[in-house]
Amino acid sequence: MDKKETAIKLMDENIERTYETIREKIQIWHDYVIFTDLWWFGVALTIVPWVIWYWTRPKQSTCRLLFVSLYVSTLSIVLDVIGDQLGLWHYRFHVIPLLPTYVPWDLTLMPVTILFLLQIKPHWNPFVKALIFGLGSAYIGEPFFHWLRIYEIPVPGQNDTEFSAEEAAEVFEQQQSANRSSNQQQ
Repeated sequence: MDKKETAIKLMDENIERTYETIREKIQIWHDYVIFTDLWWFGVALTIVPWVIWYWTRPKQSTCRLLFVSLYVSTLSIVLDVIGDQLGLWHYRFHVIPLLPTYVPWDLTLMPVTILFLLQIKPHWNPFVKALIFGLGSAYIGEPFFHWLRIYEIPVPGQNDTEFSAEEAAEVFEQQQSANRSSNQQQ
């Protein structure tokens, strides 16, 4: 058997083991997670912040803010999947078991928090807002989810590196958003 055939055989076997693991994860979720208090907490965290944002948003900036949230959500999901797949962290009590990320964190809490930071203090230095967001996420949000046992870091102390990996991209986004806002006002 040549290298190509060996690679195909090994990859197919690996995929089959992955499918089996996913099926087992879905069964565990179905038997032990769905409709628990932490599952409902996740559902609420997925919906309630968006409802609050919807009622408090500046109507004239809705489109621009939704583009920002799409960018932040995409970046959050990509970085979260990479960290999960590399074994740097993992989540329990998924709202949706097929996704390796925690939906409320990536699709709601990260983007909506950034939207509120953009809305509440639009003239603050974006680096200050990014620092507040990163430190709040790394040292308040993540430890809270770890305390609830939703979020797990296999190696203690790893959350100190997440500020530079996951939230630092926020610096770039807020700077870009501030530049667009100043260009629109001119």
